[in-house]
Amino acid sequence: MRRGNRWVASVFLSAAFIVPVGAFAIPVAQDQDDHERHEQRERDRRIYDRDNRDYHNWDRQEDQNYRRWLEERHQSYVDYDRLDARDQREYWRWRHKETRHEEHEEHEHH
Repeated sequence: MRRGNRWVASVFLSAAFIVPVGAFAIPVAQDQDDHERHEQRERDRRIYDRDNRDYHNWDRQEDQNYRRWLEERHQSYVDYDRLDARDQREYWRWRHKETRHEEHEEHEHH
């Protein structure tokens, strides 16, 4: 009978150590899932440029371009979605001008 009690006690003791570890693992996995969902939304985010009648994927590269545009204008960061329509249109005008400039420079180097 004593052996049975030792076995039961060791099972309960093991469970006492395992349960807290499992409780910590769940939030970490959830944080990773939230991060992946955020990354996917960023990849899937498309913005319509009314003046040029085209769509742009808002990815890391576009975000860097947007931040450069703000810097050139000496403006602090504001999320693109919070810009008024006039500034959004101005951004896409600048982007199309920059794209043409980059393509022209690339063509000259070849």
